[in-house]
Amino acid sequence: MKQLISDALAERGYDTLTPVQTAVSDPALEGADLLVSAQTGSGKTVGFGLSIAPVLLGEDDQFGPAASPLGLVIAPTRELAMQVKRELNWLFAKTGAVVASCVGGMDMRDERRALARGAHIVVATPGRLRDHVMRGSIDLSALCSVVLDEADEMLDLGFREDLEFILDETPEDRQTLLFSATVPKSIATLAARYQKDAQRVTTVAEKSQHSDIEYRAMAVAPRDGENAIINVLRFFEAPNAIIFCNTRAMVSRLATRLSNRGFSVVALSGELTQNERSNALQSMRDGRARICVATDVAARGIDLPKLDLVIHAELPNNHETLLHRSGRTGRAGRKGVSTLIVPPASRKKAERLLRFAKLTADWGPAPSAQEVHAEDQKRILEDEVWTQEPTANEAALAEELVAKFTPAQLATAYLQLYHTAHAAPEELSATNAKPEERKPFGPSVWFTLAKGREQGADPRHLLPMLCKAGNITRNDIGAIRIQDDKSYFEVKEAQVDGFLSTLGAGMTIETFAVERLDTHPDLGRTGKPAPRGKPRKFDKADPKPHRKGPVKTAAPSERKSNPKHKWKDDKDADRPVKPYAKSKDEDRKPRKAPKPDGDKPKGKRPTDGKKGPPPPKGKASSKKNRARAAAKAIAKAKGGDSAPKRRQS
Repeated sequence: MKQLISDALAERGYDTLTPVQTAVSDPALEGADLLVSAQTGSGKTVGFGLSIAPVLLGEDDQFGPAASPLGLVIAPTRELAMQVKRELNWLFAKTGAVVASCVGGMDMRDERRALARGAHIVVATPGRLRDHVMRGSIDLSALCSVVLDEADEMLDLGFREDLEFILDETPEDRQTLLFSATVPKSIATLAARYQKDAQRVTTVAEKSQHSDIEYRAMAVAPRDGENAIINVLRFFEAPNAIIFCNTRAMVSRLATRLSNRGFSVVALSGELTQNERSNALQSMRDGRARICVATDVAARGIDLPKLDLVIHAELPNNHETLLHRSGRTGRAGRKGVSTLIVPPASRKKAERLLRFAKLTADWGPAPSAQEVHAEDQKRILEDEVWTQEPTANEAALAEELVAKFTPAQLATAYLQLYHTAHAAPEELSATNAKPEERKPFGPSVWFTLAKGREQGADPRHLLPMLCKAGNITRNDIGAIRIQDDKSYFEVKEAQVDGFLSTLGAGMTIETFAVERLDTHPDLGRTGKPAPRGKPRKFDKADPKPHRKGPVKTAAPSERKSNPKHKWKDDKDADRPVKPYAKSKDEDRKPRKAPKPDGDKPKGKRPTDGKKGPPPPKGKASSKKNRARAAAKAIAKAKGGDSAPKRRQS
């Protein structure tokens, strides 16, 4: 390790390096291509800075005049790129390095001027860097090291084409480092294409994902999700917390709800400009805001101090995103809590995500209002304010308060001020952390009700009707089976006597008779159902013939009058005749006789300066018929024949 780099680490307070920093700074791996997988928050930024330092600096500890970039770091988001730039600035400060950035949302003209002045290291996002390459604003021919930070996230965001374009523009003898929290098949394929004999570096922390993070899965009622988030925030009272949502609309809605409840909150989504996003993060760092509501893309690479709580308001779509989200806390040796808000419909999805991520979460309900109040009391009693010495002004005011009010009044006033400054917790609906297992119904007695499908029977209507008529609860009724003309239902054996006494001797429910059965009813189907989606075919006793009308037969007298005619036998009278199988005796229309050639006028229509009358309505509309009708009308008007004479040959 270079001496100037070691001095910068010492001034920053680095007594020991993290496992990933120690692994990548091994002298045996100097200048080699690396495929590094380590969890978020493990110090990867400083790690790849230590890895590329020997290649960029060479034998000297100082950079020469800035010209074409020697090192390139590509990050998926603007926030992560700016964070990497800040880290590299202090790490290479003593070496005279010039670090430039090329990220979306910033003024491209300023970036072009900075690149024209020269830079030793460039930190960029894929899309903006490709724009600079295509415009000729940056020269990548002198690169010695290329780092892809959060490579898996860049591929998930659709930057594969941009990355391949950029890497194809770099020298082939470069050092290529891929840093990723996970190494899926897509990352392995990218490494095989653009790395040479890459060394696989896996830290010990990867074997136990996020050991500094406590995972809690909180089962909530379907409509208690936002109320549960409020209680979680009040229960932990973390210095900084981040809430993840899947959509911008959910970010806006939840941020508004928390702001109305008195929380200091900022929103972070892709629709904000770079300045707005930078201001939001700065307000989190300087303490003006305590809660950040963000989407996955906007929160990628966020490194906030004292971020001790992560809340998944909506579950992510895959386990990699779950790890990246949770990795915002538990960084640099700090402990953190990652909570999943799980409504009943998302229970299976939450279990699947945790299983794929190889995480173990403590399942339980969200903190109740009573638990939040208990934590408030504990925080009040353990607050450091009780052990602090008062200032001169505070001491004078304290003596005046003690002289004017009783201790009980002072304590009450302090509690009221404390509760005023903190949002009140929400009352949550009761829910079970574990899904209820359906218990067996037990001994029962079956009854029949003279109301079936034909009478409009439906389980949603029968259940309350039975409970009301028999003075029993829904838990006392088992299965309900509806047939065409009757319905069957079972009642717990312990409730049968009360059920019968409530019905009385009439044994009727809303004029429908009820009968007790001694055995289990036979619920077999009376007929074979028709296939779904196809009309049911019924057997027809008298199929209709294809030809319309009945088939006529000849009487004996008609047969004698025309013996040569082939008559149908009486036994074939009911046989359906196919429409295409015409019999020989079928009446056929006589063919039209060919018309003489004289009917067809030749040449132009003879005119005497006047147009003839229009053809009569209702006639054929073909061109030939219209011409024939016009010729007849002209001949009739002249007093001649109704049709032109045939031309003599």
